[in-house]
Amino acid sequence: MIRIYNSQRDLPLSKPHLKRVISFLLEALHIQTDELHFHFVTDKALRQLHDTYFNDPSSTDCITFPLDPVGKALSYHILGEAFICPKTALLYAKQHKIDPYEEISRYVVHCLLHLIGYEDIKPADRVKMKREEKKCLKKLLQAGLCVKNLK
Repeated sequence: MIRIYNSQRDLPLSKPHLKRVISFLLEALHIQTDELHFHFVTDKALRQLHDTYFNDPSSTDCITFPLDPVGKALSYHILGEAFICPKTALLYAKQHKIDPYEEISRYVVHCLLHLIGYEDIKPADRVKMKREEKKCLKKLLQAGLCVKNLK
Protein backbone atom coordinates (compact mmCIF):
# COMPACT_ATOMS: atom_id res chain seq x y z
CA MET A 1 0.00 0.00 0.00
CA ILE A 2 1.47 3.29 -1.11
CA ARG A 3 0.18 6.26 0.84
CA ILE A 4 0.62 9.77 -0.52
CA TYR A 5 0.08 12.80 1.70
CA ASN A 6 0.17 16.30 0.28
CA SER A 7 0.12 19.14 2.79
CA GLN A 8 1.76 21.79 0.60
CA ARG A 9 0.41 24.19 -2.04
CA ASP A 10 3.61 25.25 -3.77
CA LEU A 11 3.34 22.73 -6.61
CA PRO A 12 0.20 20.88 -7.78
CA LEU A 13 0.66 17.10 -7.63
CA SER A 14 -1.44 14.15 -8.79
CA LYS A 15 -1.63 11.47 -6.11
CA PRO A 16 -2.79 8.77 -8.57
CA HIS A 17 0.11 9.49 -10.91
CA LEU A 18 2.60 9.58 -8.04
CA LYS A 19 1.33 6.16 -6.95
CA ARG A 20 1.86 4.83 -10.50
CA VAL A 21 5.39 6.25 -10.58
CA ILE A 22 6.26 4.79 -7.18
CA SER A 23 4.72 1.41 -8.02
CA PHE A 24 6.69 1.32 -11.26
CA LEU A 25 9.92 2.16 -9.42
CA LEU A 26 9.29 -0.48 -6.74
CA GLU A 27 8.88 -3.09 -9.47
CA ALA A 28 11.91 -1.83 -11.43
CA LEU A 29 14.04 -1.99 -8.27
CA HIS A 30 12.62 -5.42 -7.31
CA ILE A 31 11.29 -4.11 -4.01
CA GLN A 32 8.42 -5.88 -2.32
CA THR A 33 6.75 -4.09 0.55
CA ASP A 34 3.33 -3.96 2.12
CA GLU A 35 3.45 -0.30 3.07
CA LEU A 36 5.24 2.88 2.07
CA HIS A 37 4.47 6.53 2.88
CA PHE A 38 5.38 9.63 0.86
CA HIS A 39 4.70 13.07 2.35
CA PHE A 40 4.88 16.23 0.24
CA VAL A 41 5.31 19.03 2.76
CA THR A 42 6.11 22.72 3.15
CA ASP A 43 9.62 24.03 3.58
CA LYS A 44 8.79 24.92 7.19
CA ALA A 45 7.60 21.39 7.98
CA LEU A 46 10.69 19.81 6.43
CA ARG A 47 13.01 22.23 8.26
CA GLN A 48 11.34 21.21 11.53
CA LEU A 49 11.89 17.51 10.78
CA HIS A 50 15.46 18.24 9.71
CA ASP A 51 16.09 20.04 13.00
CA THR A 52 14.34 17.45 15.18
CA TYR A 53 15.99 14.35 13.70
CA PHE A 54 19.29 15.69 12.31
CA ASN A 55 19.93 18.73 14.54
CA ASP A 56 20.02 20.93 11.43
CA PRO A 57 17.28 23.57 10.97
CA SER A 58 18.24 24.39 7.38
CA SER A 59 16.07 23.74 4.34
CA THR A 60 16.52 20.47 2.50
CA ASP A 61 14.92 18.68 -0.45
CA CYS A 62 13.94 15.38 1.14
CA ILE A 63 14.33 13.22 4.23
CA THR A 64 13.76 9.49 4.56
CA PHE A 65 13.06 7.24 7.51
CA PRO A 66 13.69 3.59 6.58
CA LEU A 67 11.78 1.19 8.83
CA ASP A 68 12.31 -2.39 7.65
CA PRO A 69 15.36 -3.39 5.63
CA VAL A 70 14.28 -4.98 2.37
CA GLY A 71 13.96 -8.74 2.75
CA LYS A 72 14.27 -8.74 6.55
CA ALA A 73 10.60 -8.66 7.60
CA LEU A 74 9.07 -12.01 8.41
CA SER A 75 5.49 -10.96 7.82
CA TYR A 76 4.07 -7.48 7.19
CA HIS A 77 6.73 -5.21 5.68
CA ILE A 78 6.83 -1.41 6.02
CA LEU A 79 9.59 0.07 3.88
CA GLY A 80 9.48 3.50 5.51
CA GLU A 81 8.52 7.12 5.09
CA ALA A 82 9.78 9.84 2.79
CA PHE A 83 9.25 13.58 3.16
CA ILE A 84 9.72 15.79 0.09
CA CYS A 85 9.60 19.59 -0.22
CA PRO A 86 8.17 20.69 -3.60
CA LYS A 87 9.11 24.31 -2.87
CA THR A 88 12.77 23.29 -2.84
CA ALA A 89 12.24 21.56 -6.19
CA LEU A 90 10.64 24.73 -7.58
CA LEU A 91 13.55 26.91 -6.46
CA TYR A 92 16.16 24.48 -7.77
CA ALA A 93 14.33 24.07 -11.07
CA LYS A 94 14.06 27.81 -11.60
CA GLN A 95 17.74 28.30 -10.79
CA HIS A 96 18.84 25.50 -13.15
CA LYS A 97 16.17 26.09 -15.83
CA ILE A 98 14.63 22.62 -15.59
CA ASP A 99 11.08 21.37 -15.07
CA PRO A 100 10.15 21.25 -11.35
CA TYR A 101 8.36 17.94 -11.93
CA GLU A 102 11.62 16.47 -13.18
CA GLU A 103 13.21 17.54 -9.91
CA ILE A 104 10.33 16.06 -7.87
CA SER A 105 10.77 12.78 -9.79
CA ARG A 106 14.45 12.83 -8.89
CA TYR A 107 13.54 13.31 -5.20
CA VAL A 108 11.09 10.38 -5.33
CA VAL A 109 13.78 8.14 -6.83
CA HIS A 110 16.37 9.44 -4.35
CA CYS A 111 14.06 8.69 -1.41
CA LEU A 112 13.32 5.16 -2.60
CA LEU A 113 17.03 4.48 -2.98
CA HIS A 114 17.67 5.72 0.56
CA LEU A 115 14.84 3.53 1.86
CA ILE A 116 16.45 0.43 0.36
CA GLY A 117 19.88 1.22 1.75
CA TYR A 118 21.71 3.51 -0.67
CA GLU A 119 23.79 6.22 0.99
CA ASP A 120 25.25 9.45 -0.33
CA ILE A 121 27.57 10.73 2.40
CA LYS A 122 30.84 9.25 1.11
CA PRO A 123 31.91 10.27 -2.42
CA ALA A 124 32.02 6.66 -3.69
CA ASP A 125 28.52 6.00 -2.33
CA ARG A 126 27.25 9.25 -3.87
CA VAL A 127 28.56 8.20 -7.30
CA LYS A 128 26.86 4.80 -6.97
CA MET A 129 23.58 6.43 -5.89
CA LYS A 130 23.64 9.03 -8.70
CA ARG A 131 24.25 6.27 -11.24
CA GLU A 132 21.20 4.36 -9.96
CA GLU A 133 19.10 7.55 -9.90
CA LYS A 134 19.89 8.18 -13.58
CA LYS A 135 18.97 4.60 -14.50
CA CYS A 136 15.64 4.89 -12.65
CA LEU A 137 14.78 8.24 -14.24
CA LYS A 138 15.60 6.84 -17.68
CA LYS A 139 13.27 3.88 -17.02
CA LEU A 140 10.49 6.26 -15.98
CA LEU A 141 10.83 8.21 -19.22
CA GLN A 142 10.99 5.03 -21.32
CA ALA A 143 7.82 3.78 -19.61
CA GLY A 144 5.98 6.95 -20.56
CA LEU A 145 5.70 8.06 -16.95
CA CYS A 146 6.66 11.56 -17.96
CA VAL A 147 7.61 13.84 -15.13
CA LYS A 148 5.09 16.45 -16.28
CA ASN A 149 2.28 14.01 -15.52
CA LEU A 150 2.94 14.45 -11.80
CA LYS A 151 0.71 17.53 -11.76
